[in-house]
Amino acid sequence: MKQVVVLLPMKGHSERVPNKNMKDFNGLPLYHTILKTLQQSLRIKKIIINTDSEIIADDATSHFEKVYINPRPDMLCGDFVPMNDIIAYDLSTHVDDDHFLQTHSTNPLLSVKTIDKSIELYFDALDKGYDSVYSVTKFQSRFYWENGKAINHNPAELIRTQDLSPIYEENSNFYIFSRNSFNNANKKRIGLKPLMCEVNKKEAIDIDDLDDFIIAEAMAKIINNLII
Repeated sequence: MKQVVVLLPMKGHSERVPNKNMKDFNGLPLYHTILKTLQQSLRIKKIIINTDSEIIADDATSHFEKVYINPRPDMLCGDFVPMNDIIAYDLSTHVDDDHFLQTHSTNPLLSVKTIDKSIELYFDALDKGYDSVYSVTKFQSRFYWENGKAINHNPAELIRTQDLSPIYEENSNFYIFSRNSFNNANKKRIGLKPLMCEVNKKEAIDIDDLDDFIIAEAMAKIINNLII
């Protein structure tokens, strides 16, 4: 079975939700949820956590297997460091691995079924000439530019939203790529010939602010039958 290495970057500091990665999420630190899911997948060889936090590093290695800590150097610390720079650093320090899946602790509703499906899609896509896979969310609604101009519809023709051409949002749930595709794309996680992988809106929730956190936590309780 072909496997990938997971890249799971986590900062100790967060602006909109303080201490987000370690914040209590249904009784456990938020990042535990995605790590538990990742560890269920047989297609994942190991999980590399790039972090500037000794608290996260100690907690992760004491609770999870297949986890390797990659201490983040000072030059990559801060709120404005591009994710591709962090990925490049991880690849430079794990030179024996070729295929990677980068995800976030802020995607707690991703299922192992979706993760396995995306990895399988990636390896099938390589045989068809694609070089990477990234997750998207499908929208069929009426969108407008800031100036009020319609993006994907004609306001004079109010056709049903389900008949509109869909628009896909890059949702940052996951990116799957190879070392070669990353380098060929000038060190970018989306390659030169990528394939989109649609994720349903429930699983695609990404925690950016406190409202997202509250919604995701409530949905997780419902999914896990913690509340009726």
